[in-house]
Amino acid sequence: MVLAAGIGQRMRPITDSIPKPLVRVGGRALIDHVLDRLAAAGVEQAVVNIHHFADQVERHLAGRREPKIVISDERARLLDTGGGVVKALDLVGAVPFFHINCDTVWIEGVRPNLDRLATVFDPAAMDGLLLLAPTTTSIGYEGRGDFALATDGRLRRRAEREIVPFVYAGAAILSPALFADAPNGAFSLTVLFDRAARAGRLFGLRLEGVWMHIGTPGAIQEAEAAIVASAA
Repeated sequence: MVLAAGIGQRMRPITDSIPKPLVRVGGRALIDHVLDRLAAAGVEQAVVNIHHFADQVERHLAGRREPKIVISDERARLLDTGGGVVKALDLVGAVPFFHINCDTVWIEGVRPNLDRLATVFDPAAMDGLLLLAPTTTSIGYEGRGDFALATDGRLRRRAEREIVPFVYAGAAILSPALFADAPNGAFSLTVLFDRAARAGRLFGLRLEGVWMHIGTPGAIQEAEAAIVASAA
């Protein structure tokens, strides 16, 4: 599942006329970077949720052949990161699935990170396996981090005044079990992440390569420079 429904407030004024998934970085729309990675990982079908400038996103995706696109329509009501997945679960299916933000971009290491996630994910032990980027080497990120990573791979959420070494890179494998007894309507996926962490069923995998946080217009040039440098 690809989350592409958000309004992209911090990307304004660009997102006053186009949706964030269609913002171009390195000559391609953000959502195409994501869908290309999924296709390379062998994903045959991607469920994409839409809301902000939904018609533009639909028209853009109509030209894709791999993976096959299925739309989860949130035009009537934006359901946030958690509610959007709950609405789409029937489309996603009853098995663990890739879950990825439309605006996450990274430069790969030796082995593709989505392949690494698929190899490590263990449905017997995990409700979620999150791709984590080190805060110190990520481009465009200046926050305090999201998670601490234990030696066994389990995750602990950052406390209010704490600084932790890893930020969620916007890609994961999630089990449908994560959404059991989920709230109704709009809610953040962090509610379920925190519940799974307390149960010892939320794990992390350190990203190989360089993650780029493209949250503002100014971050686009920084990301493009990194992409060019990596190809040199």
